[in-house]
Amino acid sequence: MAAPYRLLFVCLGNICRSPAAEGVMRSLIEAKGFTDRVHIRSAGTGGWHAGKLPDQRMRNAAQNRGYELISRARQVTEGDLRDYDLILVMDRQNLRDVRSYDRSSEFGAKIRLFCDFCSVHQESEVPDPYYGGEQGFELVLDLLEDGCRGVLEHISSALA
Repeated sequence: MAAPYRLLFVCLGNICRSPAAEGVMRSLIEAKGFTDRVHIRSAGTGGWHAGKLPDQRMRNAAQNRGYELISRARQVTEGDLRDYDLILVMDRQNLRDVRSYDRSSEFGAKIRLFCDFCSVHQESEVPDPYYGGEQGFELVLDLLEDGCRGVLEHISSALA
């Protein structure tokens, strides 16, 4: 059997957007029967929340849609650029931060904005809901559900 496709979601602190993307994607992968063929993780560009569960507000909003967010926060590493097949960042600042690890400019093609995979929503970035209200978490989940469907389409062709 071929090595699993490795997918990494990245946001700022790894407690809202990227662990939610991980949870949404995991649900889609399980439904498609690709659990053994796709490895999913998330990370943050900052390490302030390392070891912590996702933000309780994000977990609640996700749980209301049937997603369980159980990953622990960690900071992205230079090795992640080599180890993952696709690294999806939530906004342009995350993109700059992750690309700064790519000192030899060899991994640029695999570092992409998450919203590039959205087909329903027109946003170019997934906004950070941390300092906002409940609606911010709902918008993030709307974007993640849309984009994760596109990501699944994208990686399904790689797994065919």
